[in-house]
Amino acid sequence: MRTVDYAQIVETVRDMCLRANSILPKDVEEAIARAHEKEVSPVGRSVLGTMLENAEIARERRMALCQDTGMVVVFADVGQDVHITGGLLSEAINEGVRQGYKDFYFRNSVVRDPLERVNTGDNTPAVVHVNLVEGDRLRLMVAPKGFGSENMSALKMLKPAEGVAGVKKFVVDTVTQAGGNPCPPIVIGVGIGGTMDKAALMAKRALLRPIGERSPKPHIKQLEEELLELVNKTGVGPQGFGGTQTALDVFVETFPTHIAGLPVAVNINCHVARHTEVVL
Repeated sequence: MRTVDYAQIVETVRDMCLRANSILPKDVEEAIARAHEKEVSPVGRSVLGTMLENAEIARERRMALCQDTGMVVVFADVGQDVHITGGLLSEAINEGVRQGYKDFYFRNSVVRDPLERVNTGDNTPAVVHVNLVEGDRLRLMVAPKGFGSENMSALKMLKPAEGVAGVKKFVVDTVTQAGGNPCPPIVIGVGIGGTMDKAALMAKRALLRPIGERSPKPHIKQLEEELLELVNKTGVGPQGFGGTQTALDVFVETFPTHIAGLPVAVNINCHVARHTEVVL
């Protein structure tokens, strides 16, 4: 049994909030640079160039990549041989978020009640997903999620007979209807199967995969490639101004499902696809 202390988790999450909000992941920045080279629209190329400049400034000055510093989503893979001392994991994560957003002057975007709309004042609570895994390590993945892109996400309970064609249509229609709202070029996570909630969770976690990583399942790998091609043919383009670079990548995750169902969730991330990971 290995122990991880509450205070260590707090400090780690605090620092991860800074890194996630100010340093664009290398794979994402490189993908935007490639999109800049491939984009045929002069306006689109200009927009992509500005995105790269913005990323450089944010990294150098430790400033927020975007004014919407999001609602913090945390995936915690907890080894079954890990014992957390000094407090609860969820409380440690929230304290880390609280300190990080206060210390680094990031915008507080979370309201205490979805209908009363009173701001919590410290960007907590975070949305925490805990997964029990083998081993004696605690893996934390912090992903602040802006709602320009989150609001454009969608879920649909397809009929099994709609099959692959139905999945493709739903994904492409979701992107087309979103237009420039999620600040493309976007990263798209797709969850297929399970139940309504499982599909949405798979779509969210899929966004953490490195750009260019393909599914190990041949038919899903093919679907990812076909979806990326179809999305980039929509003409939405960078920031919705038109062009060929609407998405940086599409990631598809699947899970067994019921004989009567075909749940499909599409979770969209903007070009500021923020996430960082630490293993304790």
